[in-house]
Amino acid sequence: MGLFDGKVAIVTGAGRGIGRAEALLLASEGSAVVVNDLGGESTGEGADQRPAQQVVDEIVAAGGRAVANYGNVADWNGGQALIAQAIDEFGGLDVLVNNAGILRDKMSFNMDEAEWDSVIAVHLKGHFVTSRFAAAYWRQQSKETGNPVGASIVNTASESGLYGNAGQVNYAAAKAGIASMTIVMARELERAGVRVNAIAPVARTRLTEAVAGDYMTPNEGEFDKFAPENVAAAACWLASDLAAGVTGQVVKVGGGIAQILQGWRPLTEATATDVWTIESINRSRDTLFAKSDTGVAPFFFSVDD
Repeated sequence: MGLFDGKVAIVTGAGRGIGRAEALLLASEGSAVVVNDLGGESTGEGADQRPAQQVVDEIVAAGGRAVANYGNVADWNGGQALIAQAIDEFGGLDVLVNNAGILRDKMSFNMDEAEWDSVIAVHLKGHFVTSRFAAAYWRQQSKETGNPVGASIVNTASESGLYGNAGQVNYAAAKAGIASMTIVMARELERAGVRVNAIAPVARTRLTEAVAGDYMTPNEGEFDKFAPENVAAAACWLASDLAAGVTGQVVKVGGGIAQILQGWRPLTEATATDVWTIESINRSRDTLFAKSDTGVAPFFFSVDD
């Protein structure tokens, strides 16, 4: 018996890297999988059906069930069609893993409109569109049966969005938005029985290879801590019934490490008994900006694909 026997999953950006590892693991645990990948370059240009189809072929050759989808998740109609395909092909939907992403890194003062818009579209809008139509389907199912649906969304955030990384203002803004969207949708969909979580992965993909160079390549005989399979295990655990009760969380995961990440919270406080003025704010400067015991979290290479 697999963890996902009889269930149906969608994985976006599943032609390579982390998405591929997630799709293969879900299928090995019994899920039927819709393998979505536009097949474009790491910067978003172009399209190629081969990556998604190759993953489908691997799953089918191993005795699993899978179909390919080559649509653009940032397109409203494309995202809706992706959800409909899972329902039409396999009779329902239980798991949505949002993973598709691109990079167009540049310093903010040099970034052009297309570089901003394309990254925001693929990451932030691409996560929202698929989630929106999946959520609508699950809410309707819950209304019709009167029971929670027991479904799950796993999003892909990034340390770049949570800690900040120079040269990735578009990517970081999108990933921070995904983390916030995860918390909001977890609250909105709880009554329908849908859990929504996110991972912040640290792994080797074609996106990170361009940034990290040989840093993520293991030496011979060493544990491959940057292998995408390390991340896939956490994503699939979050998607499974083993994670019952876990929702609205962001989990940083890589080889040998898993952490719960939390967002903005008060670290210091200054008070006043009257309306704030520039002068009174300035008098509170040392109180407000006192050194925090928590320090600053380090940045690790942002990853997804």
